[in-house]
Amino acid sequence: MRRVAIAVAAAALGCVPVAALAWFGLPRHTAATATVPVWTEVAWPFPIDQWGKGKAFRCKAANCGAEVNLYLRAKIGFCNCTTGVADDEDLDRMGDLVLVGEVSPLGAGRPISIAWMKGRSRAYTLNARNPPGKTAISVVFRERCDMIAATAVLGHDRPEAIEPSVIEFLNGNTVMRWAEITLGL
Repeated sequence: MRRVAIAVAAAALGCVPVAALAWFGLPRHTAATATVPVWTEVAWPFPIDQWGKGKAFRCKAANCGAEVNLYLRAKIGFCNCTTGVADDEDLDRMGDLVLVGEVSPLGAGRPISIAWMKGRSRAYTLNARNPPGKTAISVVFRERCDMIAATAVLGHDRPEAIEPSVIEFLNGNTVMRWAEITLGL
């Protein structure tokens, strides 16, 4: 399975000829339909509030299967210094879902790790002003008493399909450099 995933990724990036996919037992069109997340920074689309401007990124549908908008903000001194993001109630309170409107949880959240920081992630359905079928993922992680809230708004109703890519991006150099500067690490 891992060999197949590597082959698809390599073909999608142009590192191996599409014809080589036959060796792995995959049809030639697999590389054409494989998606590789590409995150581009975009302007912060929300008004300034008590948490200030954050960072916004977009992954186009061609790269993520559906358009994904990711919003990050630091919340300095807002996290429980002792327990962090201990449960879904903490995640809902500390997250930034207020940016995207009313939501309903799709299930229980789960613990996550972003670099050395711990937190939680949970998927939601967007209600009211948002078109039906759209979902969101809220990810909150902390460093001591400071936290970062990440909100991914998805153009489809399969948050489990994109959550690994969101977590991978949050663990990447772009976000980690921003987090270190913003949190004063």
